[in-house]
Amino acid sequence: MTGDFSFGGVRAVVVGAGVAGASAARVLLNLGAEVLVTDEREATELNGTVAALLAAGADVHTGGHDPHDLDGATLVIVSPGVRLGAAVPSWARERGLPVWGELEFGARIAATPYLAVTGTNGKTTTTGMIASCLTAAGLDALACGNIGHPFPAAAAQRHEVLVVEASSFQLSTQSSFHPVVSVLLNVAEDHMDWHRSADAYRLAKAKIFAAQSAPDTHVGNREDPQGAAISATAPCAVVWICAGEPSAGEVGYVDDQLTARLDGEAVSLGTVDPRRAGYREDAAAAAAASLSFGVTPAAVAQGLAAFEPQPHRGDVVAQGQGVRFVDNSKATNVHAALAAIAAVDGPLVLIAGGRAKGQDLAPLGRAAKRLDAVIAIGEAAPEIVELLRERTEVRTAGSMREATRAAFDCCPHPGTVLLAPACASWDMYRDYRERGEDFAAGARAIVEEHRRD
Repeated sequence: MTGDFSFGGVRAVVVGAGVAGASAARVLLNLGAEVLVTDEREATELNGTVAALLAAGADVHTGGHDPHDLDGATLVIVSPGVRLGAAVPSWARERGLPVWGELEFGARIAATPYLAVTGTNGKTTTTGMIASCLTAAGLDALACGNIGHPFPAAAAQRHEVLVVEASSFQLSTQSSFHPVVSVLLNVAEDHMDWHRSADAYRLAKAKIFAAQSAPDTHVGNREDPQGAAISATAPCAVVWICAGEPSAGEVGYVDDQLTARLDGEAVSLGTVDPRRAGYREDAAAAAAASLSFGVTPAAVAQGLAAFEPQPHRGDVVAQGQGVRFVDNSKATNVHAALAAIAAVDGPLVLIAGGRAKGQDLAPLGRAAKRLDAVIAIGEAAPEIVELLRERTEVRTAGSMREATRAAFDCCPHPGTVLLAPACASWDMYRDYRERGEDFAAGARAIVEEHRRD
């Protein structure tokens, strides 16, 4: 935490006019900087953002980037998802200008403590759980970062404590980010189209604790081999989570009871719903982080009990004719899809596919014996068919509505139709939320149709 960076006389160029970029521009303006926002999209594609930024006092250039946008600039801030090798960051480095991402900017202005969570899967749920535990302890806590509320905006609001969800994109562009407690949930292949290699992806995740030292704390997952190997290198105290009974200094489970053994005695923190993929792991990590920050066990138990997960993470969206329709559209990589499959008991038909983001889909084959059928959709459909056709029944569908009906038709009754795509949604949808909503609408239509019959 610094909170002491002066923006008087700064001329900042913000790359990207999306949620994060527009928010960064407004924070910079409020701190006294001159701001130019540049975006490849045309103004008509930005849904009123340009007018709002102009009204706030920023200059805005749309329809492409120009090297002259950097004339007179003293700082460049890139939105998450903008590669460091992209045009504007490259031009900036050639001119010797500092290039910050969202986490770097937030770290420079944060004057209150913050905890941080990263991992391939479970970040949003764990971040929300920690914020709920801190709130139960009477703290003015806010979940922010990749969860939807940009970190710099949250830092400028001066809450008592922040909980920052940190993506690999965001971590790769920072050097000053210093959480008092950091969490690495798990590491599996993802975003290979952005990072280009598994090593680069792992290095980005390790930056969650790069600035930490005593008396900071890192929370690692003993059950995840890749994540545990990274967490073991943390330069501060490490608290481990585990799936079974915890040893000293760990948080785990005794039967169904979440249990912490951080100060000698084993302390029960309540039961955790096992039906959601990864939920036990997320709750253990949230408890370990909250206890490490100083929250009492009673507040942790209260916060976890009060927490409501966000949609598209294992919701039963419709049920009829003995078939449950489960929406896990947020399972945008193979690791998450396998966890979602493992969380379902009984006969199961999977809807999977979309944009694979450069990841290897072959590990899906490990779940073939659990699947009565697979409906493949989107760009990855041919690869999924080739991977699974010798192991289980595989069909293809040209739309989510077609896929949902095909899954229902071949699903045993009773059974479950699970949307766990293992891929991103961008080939067919704006985001995973829109994909999940389309699946839910199709499922409800099927149930209603049979109810009328």
